[in-house]
Amino acid sequence: MDGDRNSPESVRTYLRDNPRELLETTREIVAADTRNPPGNTRELVDRLIDEFESLGFDCDRFGVDPMKPNVVATLPGADEFTLLYNGHVDTVPFTAAEWDRDPLGEIDGDRLYGRGTNDMKGAIGAMIQVARAYARTDTEPPVTLQFALVSDEEVWGDIGLADRLAADRLDPDACIVGEATGRTDVNSVAVGDRGYVWPTIEYEGRAAHGSRPVLGENAIDGLYEILRTCRRRLRELDVPTDGVDDEILAESVAYYACYLDEASARALFHSPTVNLGRFSGGDAVNTVPSSARADLDVRVLPTVDPEAIVSRIRDCLEDREAATITDIAWTAGSYTDPESAIVRATTDVVEDVVPTPVYRRFATGGGDAQVFRDAGVPTVEFATGTGTAHAVDEYTTVDKLLRNAIAYAQVPFAIDRERDG
Repeated sequence: MDGDRNSPESVRTYLRDNPRELLETTREIVAADTRNPPGNTRELVDRLIDEFESLGFDCDRFGVDPMKPNVVATLPGADEFTLLYNGHVDTVPFTAAEWDRDPLGEIDGDRLYGRGTNDMKGAIGAMIQVARAYARTDTEPPVTLQFALVSDEEVWGDIGLADRLAADRLDPDACIVGEATGRTDVNSVAVGDRGYVWPTIEYEGRAAHGSRPVLGENAIDGLYEILRTCRRRLRELDVPTDGVDDEILAESVAYYACYLDEASARALFHSPTVNLGRFSGGDAVNTVPSSARADLDVRVLPTVDPEAIVSRIRDCLEDREAATITDIAWTAGSYTDPESAIVRATTDVVEDVVPTPVYRRFATGGGDAQVFRDAGVPTVEFATGTGTAHAVDEYTTVDKLLRNAIAYAQVPFAIDRERDG
Protein backbone atom coordinates (compact mmCIF):
# COMPACT_ATOMS: atom_id res chain seq x y z
CA MET A 1 0.00 0.00 0.00
CA ASP A 2 1.65 3.24 -1.18
CA GLY A 3 1.06 6.66 0.34
CA ASP A 4 2.60 10.00 1.20
CA ARG A 5 5.63 9.08 3.30
CA ASN A 6 5.30 12.27 5.32
CA SER A 7 1.56 12.18 6.04
CA PRO A 8 -0.35 10.46 8.83
CA GLU A 9 -3.43 9.93 6.68
CA SER A 10 -2.34 6.62 5.17
CA VAL A 11 -1.55 5.32 8.67
CA ARG A 12 -4.96 6.36 9.97
CA THR A 13 -6.64 4.80 6.94
CA TYR A 14 -4.85 1.50 7.48
CA LEU A 15 -5.93 1.41 11.12
CA ARG A 16 -9.56 2.26 10.35
CA ASP A 17 -9.70 -0.31 7.54
CA ASN A 18 -8.37 -3.18 9.70
CA PRO A 19 -10.21 -3.24 13.05
CA ARG A 20 -10.67 -7.03 12.96
CA GLU A 21 -6.94 -7.53 12.45
CA LEU A 22 -6.34 -5.37 15.54
CA LEU A 23 -8.90 -7.35 17.53
CA GLU A 24 -7.47 -10.73 16.51
CA THR A 25 -3.91 -9.60 17.23
CA THR A 26 -4.93 -8.51 20.71
CA ARG A 27 -6.79 -11.78 21.27
CA GLU A 28 -3.64 -13.73 20.40
CA ILE A 29 -1.61 -11.63 22.86
CA VAL A 30 -4.22 -12.19 25.59
CA ALA A 31 -4.19 -15.95 24.81
CA ALA A 32 -0.57 -16.16 26.00
CA ASP A 33 -0.70 -17.08 29.69
CA THR A 34 1.72 -14.60 31.26
CA ARG A 35 0.33 -14.53 34.79
CA ASN A 36 2.90 -13.15 37.19
CA PRO A 37 3.87 -15.05 39.22
CA PRO A 38 5.39 -17.06 37.63
CA GLY A 39 5.52 -14.58 34.74
CA ASN A 40 6.79 -16.74 31.90
CA THR A 41 6.65 -14.30 28.97
CA ARG A 42 9.33 -15.82 26.74
CA GLU A 43 7.05 -17.37 24.11
CA LEU A 44 4.99 -14.21 23.71
CA VAL A 45 8.01 -11.92 23.53
CA ASP A 46 9.60 -14.20 20.90
CA ARG A 47 6.46 -13.90 18.78
CA LEU A 48 6.40 -10.13 19.12
CA ILE A 49 10.06 -9.91 18.14
CA ASP A 50 9.32 -11.98 15.03
CA GLU A 51 6.49 -9.57 14.19
CA PHE A 52 8.64 -6.46 14.60
CA GLU A 53 11.49 -7.93 12.57
CA SER A 54 9.13 -8.92 9.76
CA LEU A 55 8.09 -5.25 9.60
CA GLY A 56 11.69 -4.08 9.28
CA PHE A 57 12.26 -2.92 12.86
CA ASP A 58 15.63 -3.36 14.55
CA CYS A 59 15.15 -5.42 17.73
CA ASP A 60 17.26 -5.49 20.87
CA ARG A 61 16.38 -8.31 23.25
CA PHE A 62 17.59 -8.02 26.86
CA GLY A 63 16.88 -9.22 30.38
CA VAL A 64 18.35 -10.82 33.48
CA ASP A 65 15.95 -13.79 33.46
CA PRO A 66 15.62 -15.90 30.28
CA MET A 67 12.01 -16.66 31.24
CA LYS A 68 11.22 -12.93 31.36
CA PRO A 69 12.84 -11.24 28.36
CA ASN A 70 12.30 -7.67 27.19
CA VAL A 71 12.60 -6.11 23.75
CA VAL A 72 13.14 -2.66 22.27
CA ALA A 73 12.11 -2.39 18.60
CA THR A 74 13.21 0.69 16.65
CA LEU A 75 11.98 2.30 13.41
CA PRO A 76 14.14 5.28 12.36
CA GLY A 77 12.22 8.41 11.46
CA ALA A 78 12.90 11.68 9.64
CA ASP A 79 14.32 13.09 12.90
CA GLU A 80 16.54 11.51 15.57
CA PHE A 81 14.14 12.68 18.27
CA THR A 82 12.94 9.36 19.74
CA LEU A 83 9.41 8.67 20.94
CA LEU A 84 9.16 5.48 22.98
CA TYR A 85 6.00 3.43 23.48
CA ASN A 86 6.19 1.25 26.60
CA GLY A 87 4.06 -1.70 27.68
CA HIS A 88 4.36 -4.71 29.98
CA VAL A 89 3.38 -8.17 28.77
CA ASP A 90 2.87 -9.82 32.17
CA THR A 91 -0.49 -9.79 33.94
CA VAL A 92 -1.82 -10.26 37.43
CA PRO A 93 -3.07 -13.79 38.27
CA PHE A 94 -6.62 -15.03 37.80
CA THR A 95 -8.78 -17.92 38.99
CA ALA A 96 -10.54 -19.30 35.92
CA ALA A 97 -13.44 -20.75 37.94
CA GLU A 98 -14.45 -17.22 39.01
CA TRP A 99 -14.83 -16.06 35.41
CA ASP A 100 -17.90 -16.35 33.20
CA ARG A 101 -15.65 -15.74 30.18
CA ASP A 102 -12.40 -17.32 29.07
CA PRO A 103 -9.64 -15.43 30.93
CA LEU A 104 -7.26 -16.25 28.06
CA GLY A 105 -9.43 -14.49 25.52
CA GLU A 106 -13.01 -14.65 24.33
CA ILE A 107 -14.62 -12.44 21.70
CA ASP A 108 -18.32 -11.65 22.07
CA GLY A 109 -19.55 -9.11 19.53
CA ASP A 110 -17.42 -5.98 19.89
CA ARG A 111 -15.99 -7.07 23.25
CA LEU A 112 -12.78 -8.95 23.96
CA TYR A 113 -12.70 -10.56 27.39
CA GLY A 114 -9.53 -11.79 29.08
CA ARG A 115 -6.85 -11.06 31.64
CA GLY A 116 -4.80 -8.11 30.49
CA THR A 117 -7.27 -6.67 28.00
CA ASN A 118 -7.14 -3.44 30.04
CA ASP A 119 -3.83 -3.92 31.85
CA MET A 120 -2.22 -3.80 29.40
CA LYS A 121 -2.25 -6.23 26.51
CA GLY A 122 -4.95 -4.20 24.81
CA ALA A 123 -2.55 -1.27 24.58
CA ILE A 124 0.22 -3.56 23.33
CA GLY A 125 -2.10 -4.87 20.61
CA ALA A 126 -2.74 -1.26 19.58
CA MET A 127 1.01 -0.54 19.53
CA ILE A 128 1.70 -3.58 17.34
CA GLN A 129 -1.01 -2.42 14.95
CA VAL A 130 0.56 1.05 14.80
CA ALA A 131 3.93 -0.51 13.94
CA ARG A 132 2.22 -2.45 11.12
CA ALA A 133 0.45 0.66 9.86
CA TYR A 134 3.68 2.64 9.50
CA ALA A 135 5.58 -0.26 7.92
CA ARG A 136 2.88 -1.51 5.54
CA THR A 137 1.98 1.96 4.25
CA ASP A 138 5.66 2.86 3.87
CA THR A 139 5.06 5.97 5.98
CA GLU A 140 8.19 7.57 7.38
CA PRO A 141 7.46 8.75 10.92
CA PRO A 142 8.49 12.36 11.56
CA VAL A 143 10.44 11.18 14.63
CA THR A 144 12.15 7.89 15.45
CA LEU A 145 9.78 5.33 16.98
CA GLN A 146 10.70 2.78 19.61
CA PHE A 147 8.57 0.12 21.28
CA ALA A 148 9.80 -1.20 24.64
CA LEU A 149 7.83 -4.28 25.70
CA VAL A 150 8.90 -5.55 29.10
CA SER A 151 8.22 -8.36 31.57
CA ASP A 152 7.78 -8.53 35.35
CA GLU A 153 6.11 -5.14 35.90
CA GLU A 154 3.18 -6.49 37.92
CA VAL A 155 5.44 -7.71 40.75
CA TRP A 156 7.89 -4.80 40.57
CA GLY A 157 10.61 -7.17 39.37
CA ASP A 158 13.96 -6.27 37.86
CA ILE A 159 12.80 -5.63 34.32
CA GLY A 160 16.07 -3.97 33.36
CA LEU A 161 14.70 -0.62 32.17
CA ALA A 162 16.37 1.43 34.90
CA ASP A 163 19.78 -0.16 34.27
CA ARG A 164 19.60 0.43 30.52
CA LEU A 165 18.48 4.02 30.96
CA ALA A 166 21.28 4.65 33.46
CA ALA A 167 23.83 3.13 31.10
CA ASP A 168 22.56 5.20 28.12
CA ARG A 169 21.64 2.01 26.26
CA LEU A 170 18.10 3.34 26.04
CA ASP A 171 17.81 7.09 25.52
CA PRO A 172 14.32 8.21 24.39
CA ASP A 173 13.38 11.87 24.28
CA ALA A 174 9.78 11.22 25.32
CA CYS A 175 7.66 8.24 26.32
CA ILE A 176 4.06 7.02 26.26
CA VAL A 177 3.18 4.20 28.67
CA GLY A 178 0.07 2.27 27.67
CA GLU A 179 -1.46 1.99 31.13
CA ALA A 180 -5.25 2.32 31.12
CA THR A 181 -6.00 5.89 32.18
CA GLY A 182 -9.60 6.04 31.03
CA ARG A 183 -12.95 4.50 31.81
CA THR A 184 -16.13 4.04 29.80
CA ASP A 185 -17.37 7.61 30.23
CA VAL A 186 -14.21 9.61 30.95
CA ASN A 187 -10.58 9.66 29.77
CA SER A 188 -7.32 11.14 30.93
CA VAL A 189 -3.63 11.58 30.26
CA ALA A 190 -1.56 10.83 33.35
CA VAL A 191 1.35 13.25 33.76
CA GLY A 192 2.51 12.16 37.21
CA ASP A 193 2.06 9.59 39.94
CA ARG A 194 2.15 9.44 43.71
CA GLY A 195 5.03 7.94 45.62
CA TYR A 196 4.64 5.23 48.23
CA VAL A 197 6.05 4.33 51.64
CA TRP A 198 5.57 0.70 52.73
CA PRO A 199 6.62 0.24 56.37
CA THR A 200 6.50 -3.09 58.18
CA ILE A 201 5.67 -2.65 61.86
CA GLU A 202 6.05 -5.44 64.43
CA TYR A 203 4.79 -5.56 68.00
CA GLU A 204 6.06 -7.82 70.77
CA GLY A 205 3.50 -8.61 73.49
CA ARG A 206 3.36 -11.28 76.20
CA ALA A 207 1.62 -14.63 75.84
CA ALA A 208 -0.95 -15.92 78.30
CA HIS A 209 -3.90 -18.28 78.35
CA GLY A 210 -6.88 -16.90 76.48
CA SER A 211 -9.09 -17.36 79.56
CA ARG A 212 -6.80 -15.01 81.56
CA PRO A 213 -5.92 -12.20 79.11
CA VAL A 214 -5.09 -9.81 81.96
CA LEU A 215 -1.93 -11.83 82.61
CA GLY A 216 -0.58 -11.16 79.13
CA GLU A 217 -0.17 -8.30 76.67
CA ASN A 218 -2.14 -8.74 73.46
CA ALA A 219 0.18 -7.85 70.58
CA ILE A 220 -2.68 -7.62 68.09
CA ASP A 221 -4.54 -5.12 70.24
CA GLY A 222 -1.38 -3.09 70.81
CA LEU A 223 -0.39 -2.99 67.17
CA TYR A 224 -3.87 -2.17 65.92
CA GLU A 225 -4.08 0.77 68.33
CA ILE A 226 -0.79 2.09 66.95
CA LEU A 227 -2.01 1.67 63.37
CA ARG A 228 -5.15 3.66 64.11
CA THR A 229 -2.97 6.45 65.48
CA CYS A 230 -0.68 6.33 62.45
CA ARG A 231 -3.62 6.48 60.06
CA ARG A 232 -5.12 9.51 61.83
CA ARG A 233 -1.83 11.45 62.06
CA LEU A 234 -0.86 10.73 58.46
CA ARG A 235 -4.23 11.85 57.17
CA GLU A 236 -3.80 15.11 59.10
CA LEU A 237 -0.71 15.93 57.00
CA ASP A 238 -1.48 18.84 54.67
CA VAL A 239 0.33 17.97 51.45
CA PRO A 240 2.31 20.89 49.98
CA THR A 241 1.71 21.47 46.28
CA ASP A 242 4.58 23.83 45.41
CA GLY A 243 5.97 22.88 42.01
CA VAL A 244 2.77 21.23 40.79
CA ASP A 245 0.58 23.07 38.31
CA ASP A 246 -2.73 24.09 39.93
CA GLU A 247 -4.66 23.03 36.82
CA ILE A 248 -3.19 19.51 36.99
CA LEU A 249 -4.29 19.15 40.61
CA ALA A 250 -7.75 20.49 39.79
CA GLU A 251 -8.12 18.14 36.82
CA SER A 252 -6.87 15.22 38.94
CA VAL A 253 -9.61 15.84 41.48
CA ALA A 254 -12.21 16.41 38.74
CA TYR A 255 -11.34 13.10 37.06
CA TYR A 256 -11.81 11.03 40.20
CA ALA A 257 -14.89 13.03 41.16
CA CYS A 258 -16.55 11.51 38.11
CA TYR A 259 -17.01 8.31 40.11
CA LEU A 260 -16.10 9.30 43.71
CA ASP A 261 -17.61 12.03 45.87
CA GLU A 262 -15.79 15.36 45.73
CA ALA A 263 -14.29 15.08 49.23
CA SER A 264 -12.85 11.61 48.58
CA ALA A 265 -11.42 12.71 45.22
CA ARG A 266 -9.76 15.74 46.81
CA ALA A 267 -8.34 13.67 49.66
CA LEU A 268 -6.45 11.47 47.18
CA PHE A 269 -4.10 14.36 46.44
CA HIS A 270 -4.29 16.82 49.34
CA SER A 271 -3.48 14.28 52.06
CA PRO A 272 -1.76 10.88 52.16
CA THR A 273 -3.87 7.78 51.67
CA VAL A 274 -3.21 4.96 54.14
CA ASN A 275 -4.10 1.33 53.53
CA LEU A 276 -3.53 -1.53 55.96
CA GLY A 277 -2.47 -4.08 53.38
CA ARG A 278 -1.44 -7.01 55.58
CA PHE A 279 -1.95 -7.89 59.24
CA SER A 280 -0.95 -11.08 61.02
CA GLY A 281 -0.52 -12.32 64.57
CA GLY A 282 -1.46 -14.99 67.05
CA ASP A 283 -1.22 -18.78 66.99
CA ALA A 284 -4.48 -19.98 68.53
CA VAL A 285 -7.86 -18.61 69.56
CA ASN A 286 -7.25 -19.52 73.21
CA THR A 287 -3.86 -17.82 73.49
CA VAL A 288 -3.03 -14.15 74.04
CA PRO A 289 -0.90 -13.35 70.95
CA SER A 290 2.69 -12.51 71.80
CA SER A 291 3.53 -10.96 68.42
CA ALA A 292 1.85 -9.18 65.53
CA ARG A 293 2.98 -7.71 62.23
CA ALA A 294 1.44 -5.24 59.79
CA ASP A 295 2.32 -3.71 56.41
CA LEU A 296 1.03 -0.23 55.56
CA ASP A 297 0.71 1.31 52.11
CA VAL A 298 1.01 5.10 52.28
CA ARG A 299 0.67 7.06 49.02
CA VAL A 300 1.36 10.75 48.57
CA LEU A 301 2.22 13.34 45.90
CA PRO A 302 5.91 13.72 44.93
CA THR A 303 5.94 17.08 46.73
CA VAL A 304 6.27 15.17 50.02
CA ASP A 305 9.64 13.70 50.99
CA PRO A 306 9.20 10.03 51.98
CA GLU A 307 11.35 10.79 55.04
CA ALA A 308 8.56 13.04 56.33
CA ILE A 309 6.15 10.11 56.18
CA VAL A 310 8.56 7.77 57.97
CA SER A 311 9.28 10.39 60.62
CA ARG A 312 5.56 10.79 61.34
CA ILE A 313 5.15 7.02 61.64
CA ARG A 314 8.09 6.82 64.05
CA ASP A 315 6.49 9.52 66.17
CA CYS A 316 3.47 7.23 66.58
CA LEU A 317 5.79 4.52 67.96
CA GLU A 318 7.90 6.81 70.13
CA ASP A 319 6.37 5.87 73.50
CA ARG A 320 5.71 2.22 72.62
CA GLU A 321 8.89 0.21 73.15
CA ALA A 322 7.13 -2.98 72.09
CA ALA A 323 6.61 -1.63 68.55
CA THR A 324 9.36 -1.51 65.92
CA ILE A 325 9.64 -0.61 62.24
CA THR A 326 11.48 -3.63 60.88
CA ASP A 327 11.47 -2.81 57.17
CA ILE A 328 10.68 0.11 54.85
CA ALA A 329 10.30 0.20 51.07
CA TRP A 330 9.66 3.53 49.39
CA THR A 331 9.80 5.52 46.20
CA ALA A 332 9.19 9.17 45.52
CA GLY A 333 6.45 10.06 43.06
CA SER A 334 7.15 11.60 39.68
CA TYR A 335 5.84 14.43 37.52
CA THR A 336 6.15 15.63 33.93
CA ASP A 337 5.80 19.34 33.19
CA PRO A 338 2.37 19.84 31.57
CA GLU A 339 3.95 22.29 29.13
CA SER A 340 6.34 19.65 27.77
CA ALA A 341 5.87 18.57 24.16
CA ILE A 342 4.76 15.03 25.03
CA VAL A 343 1.99 16.22 27.37
CA ARG A 344 0.71 18.86 24.99
CA ALA A 345 0.87 16.57 21.95
CA THR A 346 -0.76 13.57 23.63
CA THR A 347 -3.50 15.66 25.21
CA ASP A 348 -4.35 17.35 21.89
CA VAL A 349 -4.49 14.01 20.08
CA VAL A 350 -6.56 12.25 22.75
CA GLU A 351 -9.06 15.13 22.89
CA ASP A 352 -9.49 14.72 19.12
CA VAL A 353 -9.78 10.91 19.18
CA VAL A 354 -12.04 10.10 22.16
CA PRO A 355 -15.65 11.30 22.54
CA THR A 356 -15.50 11.90 26.31
CA PRO A 357 -13.93 14.58 28.53
CA VAL A 358 -10.15 14.32 28.87
CA TYR A 359 -8.30 15.30 32.05
CA ARG A 360 -4.57 15.72 32.68
CA ARG A 361 -3.96 14.15 36.07
CA PHE A 362 -1.82 12.33 38.59
CA ALA A 363 -2.17 8.57 38.69
CA THR A 364 -2.84 7.28 42.20
CA GLY A 365 -0.42 4.35 41.80
CA GLY A 366 2.91 3.92 40.08
CA GLY A 367 4.57 1.82 37.40
CA ASP A 368 7.08 2.03 34.58
CA ALA A 369 6.33 5.74 34.06
CA GLN A 370 8.26 6.42 37.28
CA VAL A 371 11.29 4.61 35.87
CA PHE A 372 11.38 6.86 32.81
CA ARG A 373 10.66 10.08 34.69
CA ASP A 374 13.36 9.27 37.23
CA ALA A 375 15.76 8.98 34.28
CA GLY A 376 14.73 12.43 33.06
CA VAL A 377 12.46 11.25 30.23
CA PRO A 378 9.23 13.29 29.90
CA THR A 379 6.55 10.62 30.15
CA VAL A 380 2.77 10.28 29.99
CA GLU A 381 0.45 7.35 30.46
CA PHE A 382 -2.54 6.86 28.19
CA ALA A 383 -4.96 4.17 27.10
CA THR A 384 -8.71 4.39 27.09
CA GLY A 385 -10.28 1.46 28.89
CA THR A 386 -13.34 0.04 30.61
CA GLY A 387 -12.33 0.32 34.27
CA THR A 388 -12.04 -3.49 34.61
CA ALA A 389 -8.28 -3.88 35.08
CA HIS A 390 -7.48 -6.77 37.47
CA ALA A 391 -11.20 -7.58 37.71
CA VAL A 392 -13.07 -10.79 36.98
CA ASP A 393 -14.27 -10.80 33.35
CA GLU A 394 -11.89 -7.97 32.45
CA TYR A 395 -12.65 -6.74 28.95
CA THR A 396 -12.05 -4.13 26.28
CA THR A 397 -13.87 -3.25 23.07
CA VAL A 398 -12.99 -2.94 19.39
CA ASP A 399 -13.77 0.77 19.59
CA LYS A 400 -11.36 1.36 22.47
CA LEU A 401 -8.60 -0.68 20.86
CA LEU A 402 -9.00 1.31 17.65
CA ARG A 403 -9.06 4.68 19.40
CA ASN A 404 -5.88 3.75 21.28
CA ALA A 405 -4.15 2.77 18.04
CA ILE A 406 -5.23 5.94 16.23
CA ALA A 407 -4.07 8.10 19.14
CA TYR A 408 -0.68 6.35 19.36
CA ALA A 409 -0.23 6.70 15.59
CA GLN A 410 -0.93 10.44 15.59
CA VAL A 411 1.26 11.46 18.54
CA PRO A 412 4.53 11.41 16.50
CA PHE A 413 3.13 14.04 14.13
CA ALA A 414 1.64 16.08 16.98
CA ILE A 415 4.88 16.06 18.96
CA ASP A 416 6.81 17.07 15.85
CA ARG A 417 4.49 20.07 15.46
CA GLU A 418 4.93 20.96 19.14
CA ARG A 419 8.70 20.89 18.77
CA ASP A 420 8.55 23.08 15.65
CA GLY A 421 6.17 25.48 17.38
